[in-house]
Amino acid sequence: MTMKCIINAKLIVGDEIIEGKILYFDNKIVKINDRLDENILEVIDAKNNYVSAGFIDIHIHGSGGADVMDASFEALETLSTAIIKTGTTSFLATTMTMSPKEIDNALHCVQKFHTSVTGASILGVHLEGPFINSDKHGAQDKTHIQSPNFTLIENYMDIVKMITLAPEVENSKDFIKFITKKYPHVLMSIGHSDATYKESKESFTWGVSHATHLFNAMNPYHHRKPGIVGAVFDSDVTCDIIADLVHTHSSVLELVQKNKKDKLILITDAMRAGCMKCGSYDLGGRNVEVSEGKAVLEDGTLAGSVLQMNEALNNMKKHTSMNIVEIVKAVTSTPAQKLGIKKGVLKEGYDADIVIFDESFSIMTSIVNGIEKYKR
Repeated sequence: MTMKCIINAKLIVGDEIIEGKILYFDNKIVKINDRLDENILEVIDAKNNYVSAGFIDIHIHGSGGADVMDASFEALETLSTAIIKTGTTSFLATTMTMSPKEIDNALHCVQKFHTSVTGASILGVHLEGPFINSDKHGAQDKTHIQSPNFTLIENYMDIVKMITLAPEVENSKDFIKFITKKYPHVLMSIGHSDATYKESKESFTWGVSHATHLFNAMNPYHHRKPGIVGAVFDSDVTCDIIADLVHTHSSVLELVQKNKKDKLILITDAMRAGCMKCGSYDLGGRNVEVSEGKAVLEDGTLAGSVLQMNEALNNMKKHTSMNIVEIVKAVTSTPAQKLGIKKGVLKEGYDADIVIFDESFSIMTSIVNGIEKYKR
């Protein structure tokens, strides 16, 4: 691949913003130095905008009118190309609680086509359900909830990278311990759960090391019953949050980032209406109405989000005390480290997933594996 470079950039490298340097890359990050090599064939001018590693979304169901549960290449391609415009250069294709056959179809589809999409790259699958608590099903169909069952996913462990489950339900303890021991690359996350503080803390000793969309689809924090949120605050597990100002109030965003700091990951939890107009959409066979940035079922239950990743970052900038470097880490190096992948930093030998954006996180350019996939 031809060597390329980016000039006139505010490079976000580690804990710093570096100016006056040049970023060189092919399909990997090659180097950062002061000189412009004469033999470089492609020079990208960042025009004094920010340049960081590409954004990673570990929880997204759909966007652009498509959903992972559609179980087709066309759906994965639509999702992949829609979110590249938001700065997301890689993601976990997230399933949801539906029938075993529908889940199997979706997993098979991702396994078959995850390397074929042409926009943001698919890192694997985030299995959200069906191993959840029926009392905290949220927008997921509780008629298909089941106890943890390895046979449902055993043929797909090459692509399963994250599992959200309720550790208090029957068989969870043995399941979590089994997965953690045999498949240590899989991120085990507590979510859609009604676990007590004690049960949550105990699950962290079994192998749970993350919490899915903190505060949502779980018991509320109470001063006498701190529950899951209290357990997360009192431990070094990571957590993710939907910073759309619908699922979480702005003051909660500040509270979480002050407590979790570099253990915080931002997600979209977007459904098929992401990057689309307001109207009626389908989520797991249930009707969802989308208006004014809010997606709800007919009974008013929140049904995922229509959040775009760069909007989440801008919300954190406007409503918390985080600086740009800290905000960017929450969608780059932190999720990359959690997944054990060589992405998320502008460092020699790491994948050349790169994004150029301005002060308000408006995306100028998105690059995946050294190839420009979007330019405004």
